[in-house]
Amino acid sequence: MSRYIRPRLAEVNAYIPGEQPQERKYIKLNTNESPYAPLSNAEEAVLAEVSKLRLYSDPSCTLLKKALAERYGVKPEQISVGNGSDEVLNFAFMAYTDKETPVVYPEISYGFYSVLADLYGVPRCEIPVRDDMTIDPEDYADKPGMIIIANPNAPTGLLLDTGAIRRILDLHREGIVLVDEAYIDFGGISVLPLLSEYDNLLIVRTFSKSRSLAGARLGFAIGSPEVIADLEKIRCSTNPYNINRMTVAAALAVLAKDDVYMENCRKIMNTRERVAESLQQIGCTVIPSMTNFLFVKAPGRDGKAWYEAMREQGILVRYFGAGKTSDYIRVSIGSDEEMDCFLKATEEWIGG
Repeated sequence: MSRYIRPRLAEVNAYIPGEQPQERKYIKLNTNESPYAPLSNAEEAVLAEVSKLRLYSDPSCTLLKKALAERYGVKPEQISVGNGSDEVLNFAFMAYTDKETPVVYPEISYGFYSVLADLYGVPRCEIPVRDDMTIDPEDYADKPGMIIIANPNAPTGLLLDTGAIRRILDLHREGIVLVDEAYIDFGGISVLPLLSEYDNLLIVRTFSKSRSLAGARLGFAIGSPEVIADLEKIRCSTNPYNINRMTVAAALAVLAKDDVYMENCRKIMNTRERVAESLQQIGCTVIPSMTNFLFVKAPGRDGKAWYEAMREQGILVRYFGAGKTSDYIRVSIGSDEEMDCFLKATEEWIGG
């Protein structure tokens, strides 16, 4: 790191993404990608844009916002899009937090929230979870600033019901409540219906998980027109051409066949339940999941040892290694064949 960087930024611990190794082929169960490839119409739509790459993309993403609005039953002015949901989160931090306006979220949640808070010098309030890693809505009473609830949560996979989110909204009328629904398509119930009641609700979603477009980088927010206008102001002040032509084309093609992708989610959910049951049968602790991953603990072993054992077998899982999560690993749900390899390697390791 150079001597020129601002001292405050030099102390920021950057977010560490899941491994994307290039040196050998692994079974990748570490970054919650879909095991199913996009349909051929998405590939065709992307290829059709190659000849137009000399031209800028539509900075307003008009067609994409219209398609998303139709899919979710809202108006186009209630949609903002980002280069992955991480960019949408970044815009929200810029719009709704500062040195005097903190961010509030559970102590166990998506690690990027802490990184963004430190990046912008925002005070952060990390609310303890219960012993079973669930969230108590009452803990969010009288908390100033922006509240973020990943629902379902990451890395635990636990879901808060709509009543619990409503309670947090009722307790926090004066600030934004951002509900990060990156994994909602894997069995959860969205809080989208609450938008008509709460103008401070902001919902963030992604095409990376349920729509098989992790490499395309597309996220979006749904909120009141006034709140979305805030995000659009930030977007147009930082990166107005933030969504490239090929990503827009792929997303439109996916939305045109969205029933297929939702069926893929159901397949992933079925695999998830099968794997959870198999892990429990060999003595593992499995936290109930409404995502495309499982958060699990092996009997008498720590998470790091499990992670290392799997890596030696050519299987990548995620290990977070801090506090209450140190005994756990997070396992993405891959294809049935990939999960069988994981189960076999795990059973051999536990029995060894």
